[in-house]
Parts: sequence; structure tokens; C-alpha cells
Amino acid sequence: MRYLIISDIHANMTALDAVLASAKGKWEKIVCLGDLVGYGPDPNEVIDCVRSLGAATIRGNHDKAVAGVEDIDDFNPIARAAAMWTRERLRPENREFLQHLAKGPKDVDGFSIVHGSVYDEDEYVYAPELAVEDLKNALTPVTFFGHTHLQGGFTLRGEDVQVLRTAPPAGRESLSITVEPGTTYLLNPGSIGQPRDGNPRAGFAIAEFESRAVEFWRIPYDIASVQERMTRAGLPEPLILRLSFGR
Repeated sequence: MRYLIISDIHANMTALDAVLASAKGKWEKIVCLGDLVGYGPDPNEVIDCVRSLGAATIRGNHDKAVAGVEDIDDFNPIARAAAMWTRERLRPENREFLQHLAKGPKDVDGFSIVHGSVYDEDEYVYAPELAVEDLKNALTPVTFFGHTHLQGGFTLRGEDVQVLRTAPPAGRESLSITVEPGTTYLLNPGSIGQPRDGNPRAGFAIAEFESRAVEFWRIPYDIASVQERMTRAGLPEPLILRLSFGR
């Protein structure tokens, strides 16, 4: 079974379309690690698409905030403004869909998916010292997580924690790693709608555990068209500008 792993779409349908076009024919089942909405101009379109694909989906912090499951007092002013904009435009059936999304961790055919960390869906896992407890207490040998918008991850073998670099080399769109027996993996497919690692291309992963391979992908998309829609919608300017820089 080949799995398409997506995360942090953030209402960016143009980026999601580009990912699905690039991944066409390469997967049989899709999983989504949360944050379908927030920041971007296409919340209903993204939710409609993810629902139509039958993705195994868990909630992210923006999904909770927009759906009213959790208040937005802890959001910074820019994120709060985008969440309020999204709330006002979300169709009732899509709001209900977000309200009923499962909380991670969720088991999917022997691997786990979470949004933040294994035991705190809102925690940012961006450094080895933050990944140690997740790796040591992982429910499965491989866990996929999102939230940080940073493609890559961490491994644990014995007591040795390593940072996993997954940036495709120059001129290539993908890089493959091998899942080794006796090693625990915490893997982030990257953000589709708003990368933050200095690379503005949409990030995702494809996993095939029979061959023990996980591919990390980066795909260009029409950023300018998304920025134009965001400008017309009156979304905060910093959210518009950051798409160009992947920050």
C-alpha cells in the first residue's frame, strides 16, 4: 500500500491541486495530519477536496479554532484575524466536519499520525530535545506529524537521537529514505499551503512500507495567484508576503 501523507494545507487550494497532480498514480490511500484551514483563501474548497478523497484525517489547532472547538485567544493577532475571516465564510457542513475531526494520535495500518506531538496535539516538535519523549514513547515505529511546517524529522536508535534531513538535492523534487528495523521515526511531510523552512514549494510525503521507503517531495505552484486571492479577500499582508519566501 502506498500512502500520500499531507499536512498543514491552510486553505491553499492551488498548492493542494499541484500536489495532487504531481502525486497522481503514486498513492492508494491518503492521510491528512490536520490544519486544513487557517491563513489561506480557500477553506471550503480544501475541505471539500479532502472529504472527497476519503482521507484519514485528524484535527489541527487551526481546525479547532475555526470550528469553535477551542477559542482563539492564544493565537497571535494575524492568525486570529485569519481564523475569524475563515469562520465567517465556512459553510455549515464544513464547520461540522471540522468539529468532528478526530484528535491524534490515530493508528493508520500500523503507523501513527499526530498533528503536534504524540501526547500534545498543540506542541511544536522542531528540535531533538523536543522529539526525545515522542520517540521513546511512540505507539508505532513510524509516526508522521505536522504543525511546525518544517519538512524532515527525527530518528531514535538505542539512545541515539538524530535529526533527519530530507531536502531534495538541487534540480530534484524528491528524496527517499529507507525505514530501518530497530529505528523509531518521527517524520514531518512538510506543509502544503505555507512552508516555513525557507523553501516556498509545497511539501508532502509518499510512504510504502512494504519496500520500507518514504519519499519527501517539494512541488512548485502558482504562488502569485494565491496571493492575489488573499489580497482581494483582505487577509493580513504578512500572510500574503510570507508565501513567496517559505517563512
